[in-house]
Amino acid sequence: MLIQENISLKPYNTFGIEAIGRYFAEIQTIDELQEILTSPVYQAMDKLVLGGGSNVLFTRNFEGLVLKINLPGINTLREDDEHVWVKAGAGVNWHDLVMHCIGHNYAGIENLSLIWGTVGAAPMQNIGAYGVEIKDVFEELEAVRLSDGALHTFRHADCHFGYRESIFKHDLKGQYIIVSVTLRLNKKPTFHTSYGAIQVTLREMGVEHLTIQAISEAVCRIRTSKLPDPHQIGNAGSFFKNPEISQADFERLKSQYPNVPSYPAPDGKVKVPAGWLIEQAGWKGKRVGNTGVHAQQALVLVNHGQATGDEIKRLSEQVQASVAEKFGVKLQAEVNLV
Repeated sequence: MLIQENISLKPYNTFGIEAIGRYFAEIQTIDELQEILTSPVYQAMDKLVLGGGSNVLFTRNFEGLVLKINLPGINTLREDDEHVWVKAGAGVNWHDLVMHCIGHNYAGIENLSLIWGTVGAAPMQNIGAYGVEIKDVFEELEAVRLSDGALHTFRHADCHFGYRESIFKHDLKGQYIIVSVTLRLNKKPTFHTSYGAIQVTLREMGVEHLTIQAISEAVCRIRTSKLPDPHQIGNAGSFFKNPEISQADFERLKSQYPNVPSYPAPDGKVKVPAGWLIEQAGWKGKRVGNTGVHAQQALVLVNHGQATGDEIKRLSEQVQASVAEKFGVKLQAEVNLV
C-alpha cells in the first residue's frame, strides 16, 4: 500500500477546492485499512475519510492522514420469494449500484438514481430523494473502528437513522469507517411517484406502464435539468437540508406566505423546501465573487472556478442569515465542512 505525502485533494472533491492532504492512501481492501489503522506510525494521527468527495467542503489543508476508500464489489447474498439481499463495497459508485439493481429488476432504490458519491457514505447521510431514503431498504453495514481496526456489524436499529442523519454523524462520529453495505431490495416494486415532478415527467416521457426503469429515467431527467454537473461547475449538490418546523411555525409562515410548499415530516412536523426559502430570499442565480447560488436550483452553491472553501462557507452563512431574517427559519448545512 502506497502512502503519499502532500497530495492535492482538488481531484477528490466535487467542489473542486484546492487543499493539501499531508498523507494520503487509497484503500482497496479491508485488510489494508486495518493495517494502516493499527500502524504505530499513523495510529495517533488525525484521519479524514473520503468516498466520492461529493459531500465535503475543504476550508483548510488537512495535516493528518486522508483515506480514500475504494473498496469494490457488488454481490447478491441471498433471496426469497419477496426480497433479495445485495451487498456492495463502500467504494462502489452509488449510481452504479442503482443501475446494477435496476438491471436485475431489484426494486427499492430507483428513486435514488443519479445521487453523487459512494455506497459507504449513503447510510452515514441516510441519503434520500423523491420520497425514498436508504433506511427504507437498509439491512446492515460493516464498519472498521479507527481506534483498533476491529470490524463491526451494524443492523438497522443500531444506526439511529433520521432525516439526513445517522449515528455515524453524532454519537459515533469519526470513530468508524464503513466498508460495506447490505440492502434488502424488493422483487415486487412499490412505486413512489407522488414526490416532486416525477408524475409530470413520466407523462412527458409517455410512460403508460410503470417500471423501476421508467422511474429511474424520470428521476435522472429531473436531476439533470435542475442540478449542475460537478464536472462542469464545482458543487456538492444540495448544500442545505430541508428544514423541519413545528405545525405552529408552519401556520405562522403560511399566513405570511400562502404559497409556501410543504411536505409532512415525522413527529407532526412540516418539511419546507430550503430551495424555495433561498429563492424567495433573493439568492437564486446570484453570484458573489468566485461563488454563487445556482440559477436552476437555489439549494446548490457553486464554485465558479477559483473559489476557496472559506469563500463558499461565507456565502452559505450569508444565505442562512438572510433566510433566518426573512422567514425565522434556520437552515442547516448538509455538506460536511473540513
